[in-house]
Amino acid sequence: MPLLAESMLHTLDPMALRLGGGFGVRWYGISYAAGFLAAWLIMRWMSRTRRSPLSEPQVGDFLTWVIGGVLIGGRLGHVLFYDTHLLWTFTGEFPFWGLLFIHKGGMSSHGGILGVLVACWWWARQNAVPVGHVMDLASFSACPGLGFGRLANWINGELWGKPLPESMQASPPWWSVKYPEQMLQPGFGHAKELAEIARAVPATSEAVIRGLQRAPMPVREGVAQGMPGDVLYAACYGGDAGVQAKVAPLLTAYWPNNFAQALTDGVVLFALLAIVWWKPRRPGVITGCFFAFYGVLRLGTEQLREADAGVFRVGPLTLPMLLSLGMVAGGAAGAWWCGRRNVARMGGWRA
Repeated sequence: MPLLAESMLHTLDPMALRLGGGFGVRWYGISYAAGFLAAWLIMRWMSRTRRSPLSEPQVGDFLTWVIGGVLIGGRLGHVLFYDTHLLWTFTGEFPFWGLLFIHKGGMSSHGGILGVLVACWWWARQNAVPVGHVMDLASFSACPGLGFGRLANWINGELWGKPLPESMQASPPWWSVKYPEQMLQPGFGHAKELAEIARAVPATSEAVIRGLQRAPMPVREGVAQGMPGDVLYAACYGGDAGVQAKVAPLLTAYWPNNFAQALTDGVVLFALLAIVWWKPRRPGVITGCFFAFYGVLRLGTEQLREADAGVFRVGPLTLPMLLSLGMVAGGAAGAWWCGRRNVARMGGWRA
């Protein structure tokens, strides 16, 4: 990821380790593993210090259900909310069904949260533990994973922010982001400039060949046909500093939405919940606060995010904004209702 004088140019590889044949260890998977590990450490600490009635073996069992809820709910949420066509997409490539193509990305945070709630309800009923407390544990320990997931979105080069104002494009700030993928968009101009730069970049150069390892199939086909945008895209991700320097001024600078959401979802949300749970609370209060706080923070950061093409909207409100509004209303009502119940307080950071 070159740090240019004017902005950051995204050239990261989503694969941390390539094993060949399109398979390997992805940063996206590592982020999930890191989030689950952080959740396990938090819940185990609360179990060991008697801040939770769950035993250490129960923590491991409960986390297994949470992992299932995140993966199933997150994937189903993405497909149902954003890519319904994957339900009837079948290919000859393993795992054959579009719904199962998790290795290509596509997880919804809202769907994952709903999946965790279902897992919490089911596990608590089976183990005779207060449902509200189990949900509080999951909500509180989910924050690091949410932050790691946003950083993985950045590595994948997805969920772009909105373009900076036109007045800032001539000299964009260092924290703005540019994406070589923009050259592949149908409406991208500068065809003459791209062709001129591409003349000096053979499709068989080492940089282009390296870049093709992380490029999608349409780019590979474009490089084979000598398409300037595809060749330069591969050269940028292959580490050709000369091409990067020539291409960057032609690209649009965007808000760093991924970093903003990693900060709010991972750090700010965790800090807010830690303040509320400084002392024991009635089960369910932390979960309600999680939904309310998370919804408010998402509404704020969604103002920087470029809406997905064709996403459902009501006026200026996109589907993620509508879901976040529902979370704010439901979370505030849930925290108020749970706080009024005549049940024992549980959890808390205070000894």
